[in-house]
Amino acid sequence: MKPVYSLLVALPLVLTTAPACAMQESDQAAEEGTAEPAEGSAEAEDNTLYALGLALAQGLAQFNLTEEELDTVQEGIADGVLGHDPRVNVQEYMMQIQQLAQARAQAVADAERAAGGDFLAQAAAEEGAVKTESGMVYQILEEGTGESPEATDTVQVHYRGTLRDGEVFDSSYERGQPATFGLNQVIACWTEGLQHMKEGGKAKLVCPPDLAYGDRAQGPIPAGSTLVFEVELLDVVEQEAPAEPPAAEPPAEEPPSEPPPAGG
Repeated sequence: MKPVYSLLVALPLVLTTAPACAMQESDQAAEEGTAEPAEGSAEAEDNTLYALGLALAQGLAQFNLTEEELDTVQEGIADGVLGHDPRVNVQEYMMQIQQLAQARAQAVADAERAAGGDFLAQAAAEEGAVKTESGMVYQILEEGTGESPEATDTVQVHYRGTLRDGEVFDSSYERGQPATFGLNQVIACWTEGLQHMKEGGKAKLVCPPDLAYGDRAQGPIPAGSTLVFEVELLDVVEQEAPAEPPAAEPPAEEPPSEPPPAGG
């Protein structure tokens, strides 16, 4: 969850990310064949202000506001921007804002968990699916012929990650580059699930939130999400054995000590 103070620094963040966003929007407009308004025109300025509102809305998304609540928030924004006398002292309400953000985020996560539980049960009922003691579900789509990795191994995979509704949030296929990583350096669902696979095989992993990202939103992944991964295990990467240090040479033998000279 984003900290509440992000709302107070939203404008500087918008300004620092504006060039990249502008380039993306320009590219999209070119692809769609739509003309952007002339720079400096009233329409361009109006679009910029509208985009500012959208950017600020991203900081408010964690509150999951209703239309009525949004009206109240807009009242506060208007009073602050226009210099009107505020009806409350914002510093005295920072704790309440933080508590509201946490409560709203937890409510979203709880709802997602409930829906994910139903989804997980459906996945476990599919032919060939196996639900493990940890709660994850794996389904072998293509049986491999190579070795199975251990938790401490490094693997090379192609994968596609989706939400419950099928929306793709990550894909090595789209990047055109397989991923290589230590199996004990990823989410617990992957660490466990890939050990049920063999090199050359494909599987579907359905990961409950406690074996994925829990109640923390991660970019396009909502808090409390049950995730689905289609994974192709390309290789269990052999690790080079550390070079052995050279054997120490035995110390040179010291000549035997001579007896003390005889007394005269």
